[in-house]
Amino acid sequence: MRTIPFVKMSGAGNDFVVIDNRAGVVPEPAASFAARVCARRAAVGADGLLLLERSARKDFRMRYFNTDGSEAEMCGNGGRCIASYAARIGAASEQMEFENLAGDFHAALVQGGRVRLDMTEPHSLRLDVAIEIPGRKLRVHYINTGVPHVVVPWDENIELAPVQEQGPIVRRHDAFAPAGANVNFVGVIDSGAIAVRTYERGVEEETLACGTGAVASAILMAYTGRVRPPVEVRVRSGATLIVGFRPTEYGASSVTLEGEAVVLFEGELNPPAFGYAQF
Repeated sequence: MRTIPFVKMSGAGNDFVVIDNRAGVVPEPAASFAARVCARRAAVGADGLLLLERSARKDFRMRYFNTDGSEAEMCGNGGRCIASYAARIGAASEQMEFENLAGDFHAALVQGGRVRLDMTEPHSLRLDVAIEIPGRKLRVHYINTGVPHVVVPWDENIELAPVQEQGPIVRRHDAFAPAGANVNFVGVIDSGAIAVRTYERGVEEETLACGTGAVASAILMAYTGRVRPPVEVRVRSGATLIVGFRPTEYGASSVTLEGEAVVLFEGELNPPAFGYAQF
């Protein structure tokens, strides 16, 4: 019986199951496989599944699946983790390029086990979007940093932000239909630092970190004059991500995301345990 080698990785608190799928070891449809493997308490458990696959143009192709099995365009912390993994298994050097649904990316391993990822240029900026949710009116901002993000400025205690209560409502609001959006509650610490709590689409709960959310939050807080780049982003796990960028008229360019990417453990998946009798 064949097993599937994997590593469990964390990027600032985002945790992933990472698999070298260049030989096609993951059974299709990969979405169903992702949902089974990422289920907490019933399997390995993770915020998502990262597959490293062959690319005809770049060092490799990254595919990312959320916990619910939906395939996402991009995941910033996932991109940093898979870059570290690619260098670890010899699929790329310490400077690398990879492709995914959001475009082409450059990543570099930097000192201390950290990874710096060059992000795609954000787009679809919308400021001061007025929305109504039960019991409250909100003015929020929107930007796509590889995936869509809503930023909710939060001037009160960020620890008391109603992420789990209001996050799913804003995430599915008609203003962001049909794709929906991730929702970030953002507090400003000082002119160079913010605190972010994210309700993540596809995971459908608050996560300990979100890379593209950190990028969206830093850019929008800078765009509205609250901070200046580079911005330290303190995420729910307690880790700090660094977002660098050059402000522009329509958002930002030269966007980078830097932070830790660590291997937690490695092992082998037993496909029959996830319902794959013939493998």
